[in-house]
Amino acid sequence: MAKSPEEMAASMIANLKEKTGKSLEEWLKIARACGETKHGGIVARLKSKHGLTHGYANLVAHKMLEAAGGAPADGDDLVAAQYAGAKAALRPIYDAIIAAVQKLGGDVEVSPKKTYVSLRRSKQFALIQPSTATRIDVGINLKGVAPGKRLDPSGSFNAMVSHRVRVCSLKEVDKELVAWLKEAYERA
Repeated sequence: MAKSPEEMAASMIANLKEKTGKSLEEWLKIARACGETKHGGIVARLKSKHGLTHGYANLVAHKMLEAAGGAPADGDDLVAAQYAGAKAALRPIYDAIIAAVQKLGGDVEVSPKKTYVSLRRSKQFALIQPSTATRIDVGINLKGVAPGKRLDPSGSFNAMVSHRVRVCSLKEVDKELVAWLKEAYERA
């Protein structure tokens, strides 16, 4: 059975000293001393200067920034921030997509991130991102499926999905979109 992101992070933390020779606290001290304040810079420094793998460097960077900024935002806060201001009118579209996805099965995990929401089962099968003030992009993992009139290749949108559907209105949260999401869910 696949682990949740939180379980994976806990497992990595438990194995950190054995795999790298240092505990999380030791790595956090090193990361703070490197002088970097952005996630990417911290990861790059830990990888290049200290030989950490990307996964461990990413974990340390997240933990360092989480500690520096206080408690991490919860999922509701992250979604609220995504649909604030100019993108507020898109929230009903997001809510309709989430409602449709949750009908696919009880094992759907809705995991908000800073700029998008990941939809997972045993692995990510889709994501929802408010890309502009007038459009939500729904990224879907449908490797091997030919693009169609609404089902575009993901291109530079997001490397974690194979296709993208642009959604600008509630009426576009239709049977066709739900069918693609269902297929991706069943493959996950």
